[in-house]
Amino acid sequence: MCRWAAYIGKPVFLSAIVSDPGHSLIEQSRGADKAKTAINADGFGVAWYDRRPNPGLYKDILPAWSDPNLLSLCDQVQSGVFMAHVRASTGTATARVNCHPFTYENWSFMHNGQVGGFEKIRKWADMKIPDALYANRTGCTDSEAIFLHAIAEGLDKDPIAAVYRAITAIEAHAPERPHMRFTAALSDGAKIYAFRYASDSYAPSLFYRWSESRNGWAIVSEPLETGQAGWSAVRAGTCCVFDQKTVTCHALA
Repeated sequence: MCRWAAYIGKPVFLSAIVSDPGHSLIEQSRGADKAKTAINADGFGVAWYDRRPNPGLYKDILPAWSDPNLLSLCDQVQSGVFMAHVRASTGTATARVNCHPFTYENWSFMHNGQVGGFEKIRKWADMKIPDALYANRTGCTDSEAIFLHAIAEGLDKDPIAAVYRAITAIEAHAPERPHMRFTAALSDGAKIYAFRYASDSYAPSLFYRWSESRNGWAIVSEPLETGQAGWSAVRAGTCCVFDQKTVTCHALA
């Protein structure tokens, strides 16, 4: 399983989430508390929004803790909407094209979880991606397939419904348990959509917290400071939608 963190609010340096906190995303890459494995060393990525509609993107296959370029970028880049991910592969290759976040036009997406036995349905999943989108299938992960399926399902019109249709369609074809575990973040640069879902009772963890000092929301796989108060746990079967000031949570159905 992977770890990820996202932020929306007043622009801050990426380091405020990725590297500065005591249990930052980089710390979680080598010592996660709430993941199946404590080590998430199969690559990393960050996507951020600034003055252009499409996100900036930096990804590599190194462990997040060992890349000085990541630290330098996070110390210099400010953004009001960004997301970051550290990867623990569930079977696909450690390659830059398999690192999250994935992007398409103004959308960015990252995922923690798995589709049970995805390697047995990868061909089916790929064939269900429309031809007009298939050139964007650069890697081989279940996460990227879900993202492209969601785009095909109408992400621009109704992001929550599109993602739900994508995950339930793939879940229905999964040949092994767990059929679907899915905690993901999606952004168009104006909002962040955070999903927590599973076909069993073990949906990966998801929390959020408003910071008065930063005037923004942090949405994370696990809290950024040990013992810090104010974190709300997202219920399984829920999508929470964050803008610059508010959060609304919707049942997935």
